[in-house]
Amino acid sequence: MGVIVLNESNWHTEVINSDKPVVVDFWAPWCGPCRIIAPIIEELAMELGDKVKFGKLNTDENPNIAMQYGIRAIPTIMLFYKGEVADTRIGVQPKEALKQMILSHI
Repeated sequence: MGVIVLNESNWHTEVINSDKPVVVDFWAPWCGPCRIIAPIIEELAMELGDKVKFGKLNTDENPNIAMQYGIRAIPTIMLFYKGEVADTRIGVQPKEALKQMILSHI
């Protein structure tokens, strides 16, 4: 399915009201580690996209959402389930570690 670009106008529809778990990559264009994790998120979206939705939120363009979830370091990967944060990882993570985190919640 691919990775959805999230923002303040589609956040509730795509994340909070989603019928599937949602993995959100909180990132910013100037963040080096974010560029490292982006292709990992893309690969996981291809592998697990039938069970889980994947999205990325630019924290520079959507500071209210980033503040609401207490994002202090990026990349931060959050797994939302039924509108609530089910799990969080901060910093670059190996693909297998992220995959296990996601699979443990679905």
